[in-house]
Amino acid sequence: MALGVRWTLHGDGRTPAPGAVVRPDERLSWPRTAGLGAQHVVAMFGASFVAPVLMGLDPNLAIMMSGLATMIFLLATRGRIPSYLGCSLSFVGVAAAIRAGGGDSATVTGAVFVVGAALFLAGLAVQRFGARIIHAAMPPVVTGAVVMLIGFNLAPVTAATYWPQDQWTALLVMLFTGLAVVCLRGFWSRIAIFLGLVFGYGLSWVLDRVFGRIHSPVGGAEAVDHWRLDLSGVGKADWIGLPSFHAPAFEWSAILVALPVVIALIAENAGHVKAVGEMTGDALDDRLGTAIAADGAASMLSTAVGGPPNTTYSENIGVMAATRVYSTAAYWAAACFALLFGLCPKFGAVVAAIPGGVLGGITVILYGMIGLLGAQIWINGHVDLRNPLNLVPAAAGIIIGVGGVSLKITENFELGGIALGTIVVITGYHALRFFAPAHLKQQEPLLDAGTSAYDEQGTDDERAPRDTRS
Repeated sequence: MALGVRWTLHGDGRTPAPGAVVRPDERLSWPRTAGLGAQHVVAMFGASFVAPVLMGLDPNLAIMMSGLATMIFLLATRGRIPSYLGCSLSFVGVAAAIRAGGGDSATVTGAVFVVGAALFLAGLAVQRFGARIIHAAMPPVVTGAVVMLIGFNLAPVTAATYWPQDQWTALLVMLFTGLAVVCLRGFWSRIAIFLGLVFGYGLSWVLDRVFGRIHSPVGGAEAVDHWRLDLSGVGKADWIGLPSFHAPAFEWSAILVALPVVIALIAENAGHVKAVGEMTGDALDDRLGTAIAADGAASMLSTAVGGPPNTTYSENIGVMAATRVYSTAAYWAAACFALLFGLCPKFGAVVAAIPGGVLGGITVILYGMIGLLGAQIWINGHVDLRNPLNLVPAAAGIIIGVGGVSLKITENFELGGIALGTIVVITGYHALRFFAPAHLKQQEPLLDAGTSAYDEQGTDDERAPRDTRS
């Protein structure tokens, strides 16, 4: 009971009564619970499989470690916070920056391991001092700006690496995915990224059959003739086997690039815990520190063996909201399914074969969504960008992070991109706040409203904060 792995049967175990919810410590019948677990796995397919491919890591290991990470999280939170931990997209830009600087997969996972350790320590601090220290150190204007620059820093990756491989496939996948996100309802809208991948996969196969090979660059290299969809690796892969493991390597330059993502992960976890608490009706503020620490510990375990870091997934919040089933038993089932998928190399080979043009169409939307989640944090936090105290550090940090501005410290060490942008936002905000007059600290609008004026006539519902994921 103390570990949250014992559940009482809800009603007859079949269907919740109208208006009723299945609480975290309840479950439906085991066949139905297993089905819900499979649904949770499908919900996280798109992002959790795309992320390791974009980071250059083994997707089989990613899905296996996501299952273990979910188990760790559920045990640490004593089954009070239903959640699935999948590969974090916040690190895609970090991985790209580290590889652009000459780093390999070991360097990427080493840097991310340190981020996991920092997240773990942050969780312990929140546990000790309370959630108020998060807002004091990282108010919404800071977290929003950091999330925004992390997302938009990825734009050159799409433009230079993925889109040129097959621009027409990328365009069609982008349009299809956009329509799926906007037009589909319920569960189907939650797996729109996955549906976009399936569409692009099929489209690439058809184009290969109809038009033959395409002449285009592959992975940023010179243009060559190649198949859009190369399934040669799938045939060679075994049905059952262990994924590839490797030890992390630690380099200060890579670590400094990765550390700013801690801010995004804390914001993700805080938003997730708040959303789950509102849905289940439980006060979970006392478990926020535990949730953050558990996420950090799970990421450390994953990266220690060569896997990607993990974070809570809002896609699975959507599944819970649609089904009104918050049982942690369903997440245990999902974690077990993930472990089984991770032991199938052939499945990983199918994921790794996703054509570059398909990733181009997906990432145009995905990276933009990550960046704009920073704006959502500003909206939820009622950040007034007409106040120079908010505007100046956010503006400077975002331009530095997105534009790749660098600052050379010594002959062998320089700060740039995400790392420098984050430092400018955090230190700039707190330094300016220290020297700013009192009327600026009161968040009064001092600049002309212009087109940024708030709609004071909007309804309460329109202005109410909404939970979202970075």
